[in-house]
Amino acid sequence: MVENAAQLAKFLEIRDQLPELRAIVMFQGDHADERVYGWKDFLALGDKVDDATLQQRIDAQKPDDTCTYIYTSGTTGDPKAVMITHDNITWTSRTALELLGAGDGDRMISYLPMSHIAEQIVSLHGPIVEGACTAFAESLDALGDNLKEVRPTIFLAVPRVWEKIQAKMQAAAAGNTGLKKKIAAWARGIGLRGGYAMQQDKPLPLFWSVADKLVFSKVRDALGLDQCRIMITSAAPISKSTLEFFLSLGLPIMEVYGMSECTGPATVSLPNAYRTGWVGRVMDGAELKIAEDGEICMRGRHVFKGYYKNPAATAETIDEDGWLHSGDIGKIEGGFLKITDRKKDLIITAGGENIAPQVIEGKLKSISVVSQAVVVGDRRKHLSALLTLDETKLEEVRRESGSSASTVAAAAEDD
Repeated sequence: MVENAAQLAKFLEIRDQLPELRAIVMFQGDHADERVYGWKDFLALGDKVDDATLQQRIDAQKPDDTCTYIYTSGTTGDPKAVMITHDNITWTSRTALELLGAGDGDRMISYLPMSHIAEQIVSLHGPIVEGACTAFAESLDALGDNLKEVRPTIFLAVPRVWEKIQAKMQAAAAGNTGLKKKIAAWARGIGLRGGYAMQQDKPLPLFWSVADKLVFSKVRDALGLDQCRIMITSAAPISKSTLEFFLSLGLPIMEVYGMSECTGPATVSLPNAYRTGWVGRVMDGAELKIAEDGEICMRGRHVFKGYYKNPAATAETIDEDGWLHSGDIGKIEGGFLKITDRKKDLIITAGGENIAPQVIEGKLKSISVVSQAVVVGDRRKHLSALLTLDETKLEEVRRESGSSASTVAAAAEDD
């Protein structure tokens, strides 16, 4: 499968080295070569297959057969192909979407790559199972405008997207003065207290409804989230400061934890059962435990079949009792799971101390002008941190500090 003539040319040059290559499908355009199919010609091939042959193919499939491959990122070695079965897909998407209360009339917006398991479950398989509707964003840059058009009822965003929305909102708010600025600060204070009160089943603060009418409802409307019942974050750790920023605006974000190897979700936060900074409770019908060394393990019908042609890696990941070892360190309290670090990321200092860098990195990223932080110190006497500055907040911090730095490079050198 190639996109266009430019990509096709690369394969035609080396076709002699690919004796088993029988056909090339080109998404855009046509080509005279009889072994190259334009998209319309490719689809027309299906007309030559009778219904009985198609039914034979369908009947031959078993629930435990591999349905799709999801490739790991390869950050700790070569990428591995995660074998996800038909049963993995159908059980997980139905269970997850039913937990979210999704059904006919719900709307999602898809903008992440379909090679990502979270996007497949939320935007593809889940809506098919539950009869919901998926809209496709025109591009990542157009997501803000598309949100206002689609008005999704369920919205999944990775932490970086939530951080970008936060940065834009903070930059816009920086221009507020006088009464408008005071009302916003007052409402956010009530919003944060109210968000935590909801989590603890306590009464909402006085004037919550006033703050909601004056500020929160307008924010939801401006973002295109006024009809959104559930806002989700997944795929990577998100800072507590970002979670509390949205919580203070009456927009609680539900954390979902999982991995490709368990077909996406393992734990889910829900509007009536969530804790800020915790990643939710185990999915119905699945199991979760913390191993003796603190590693998070899960078991159930969402656990994958294994790594394609890699039995050694499979045996390292799924033990003989069927527990999937996540590589993450965490704890369970009151049924809620908290991720504290990656097992392989633990730093052991020269003094023999075990340090979880994610906790420190999260604290550093809560500094408004810091966009990313990485802590190092393995086998060293002390820890060090590498920071990157958030360009969108530079002007605000420069104004507050009185710095003369006008670029990120200059700011990095400015005490």
